[in-house]
Amino acid sequence: MAETDFEILDPRFKTLVKTSAVIEKLWSGGRWTEGPAYFPALKSLVFSDIPNDRLMRFDETTGQTGILMGGRDRYVNGNTVDRQGRLVSCEHGGRCITRTEHDGRLTVLADRYEGKRFNSPNDLVVKSDGSIWFTDPAYGIDSDYEGFRDEPEIDGCHVYRIDGVTGKITRVADDFKRPNGLAFSPDERKLYIADTGATHFESGERHIRGFDVRDDNSLAGGDVFAQCSNGLFDGFRLDNAGRLWCSATDGVHCLSDTGDLIGKILVPERVSNVCFGGPKNNRLFITATGSLYSVLLPTTGLRTF
Repeated sequence: MAETDFEILDPRFKTLVKTSAVIEKLWSGGRWTEGPAYFPALKSLVFSDIPNDRLMRFDETTGQTGILMGGRDRYVNGNTVDRQGRLVSCEHGGRCITRTEHDGRLTVLADRYEGKRFNSPNDLVVKSDGSIWFTDPAYGIDSDYEGFRDEPEIDGCHVYRIDGVTGKITRVADDFKRPNGLAFSPDERKLYIADTGATHFESGERHIRGFDVRDDNSLAGGDVFAQCSNGLFDGFRLDNAGRLWCSATDGVHCLSDTGDLIGKILVPERVSNVCFGGPKNNRLFITATGSLYSVLLPTTGLRTF
């Protein structure tokens, strides 16, 4: 029954879900799905199947999923949509950030910092000023599974910003073990960044940190906002009220704007990432291990385009 798909831990979660709603499995057949990004004009969701080196497209009008792009040694991970409706992606294969133009051309926005190649950009978000913020852990060069095994050129795993006007690349955070998902608060005065250091270090990080965003786009603070109670926080998105909908091993964890775990959407596969979409932006799309799921909610996601 649908009721068993939800775990209400706090009364505040009751108004955010319909326990009669069905969690739909939309597609299966991947190896590790990631990076969901919704295109309203196309009524479609683009997402990655990283080990299979392909981008997938779910068509909301037909319910069909097919290969949008594959077999080009890109090993795309995170995706998002910029303010002009273009796909912006993190690529493990090329160790870069790319943008797909409206005519299909591919533009490399960043592949080096101070002359050294990035590790393997993982997730990204576009701010209202057009700047692109992204994380750069080493998962894509750790082995040949999600990219190409290689030695790092940069002194660690950091967080970066690409200026929306000049294209200048700035390192904005350098004290992470494995920076992963990231997202801005509704007013863009706060930036949340996940650290999944536990994948590589015993008793390592499995939390989200919250940073204050200064007027000059530098970051301050960085205290732990929330610890993951089941697995790791990977990708996450915010709703219009500033709540975080986060990936975890047992499903999607909903956190209040103060970091309290108030409820869960239980998913039978390990969740990697989420995004909001649909005509009302209240359909939560969920990438989980080898599949794509969705659930309709009575709350709306934060629009970032």
